[in-house]
Order: sequence, then structure tokens, then C-alpha cells
Amino acid sequence: MIGYCGLGCVECKAFIATKNDDNTLRAKVAEEWAKLNNAPIKPEHINCTGCKSMGVKTYYCDQLCEIRKCATERHLSTCAGCTDYPCSSLDPIFRSAPQAKATLDELKK
Repeated sequence: MIGYCGLGCVECKAFIATKNDDNTLRAKVAEEWAKLNNAPIKPEHINCTGCKSMGVKTYYCDQLCEIRKCATERHLSTCAGCTDYPCSSLDPIFRSAPQAKATLDELKK
């Protein structure tokens, strides 16, 4: 499961916490993400079945992620399929998770 941005959903701590119904991990992720984003993220917010799934997603991924919005509007399976790839919207992801760029670059080939 590769997200639109190239991140591996199955490696995401929110996905893992949801899949395993792990409240300890939810609490840890909420604390990390709250500090990282300077936002009031609570353990009950940490539920996600993947950004391309029909199931539950974190609020950020579901409502705020510009990459997800753009890719779904363009009917793309990932950003690698976009004629504008790579675009500046991906820069923050690539800085924090270089493996996402490597994944998309491989898919682009």
C-alpha cells in the first residue's frame, strides 16, 4: 500500500496502531505528532486504514492533505503518474521521508 505521496502506509504508525488496535501506540503517535505539528492531536485521532482506502483516515490525511486532494482530483494512483511530478507540494514529504521520493521515482520509470 503506497500512499499518493510515496509513503508506505503499512509502515505508518497510525496505520499499524489501527490495524493492531494498539492504544499504547496510538498514545505515543498522538504525542509525537502533537509536538511535531504543534496541534492538539489525541490518541482517538490516530486511526487510519490508508490514504487510498475507503476506511477511516486520520483527520489530516482525510481533510487537510493537499497531496491527497490533488491526486484524487486528478484520478491518480500516486503522484508518480502526474505530468507535474515532482512538484513543490511534495518537498516537505521528501525532506522528512526521502524513501517516499525513491518510491515515486521508481514508479515513474
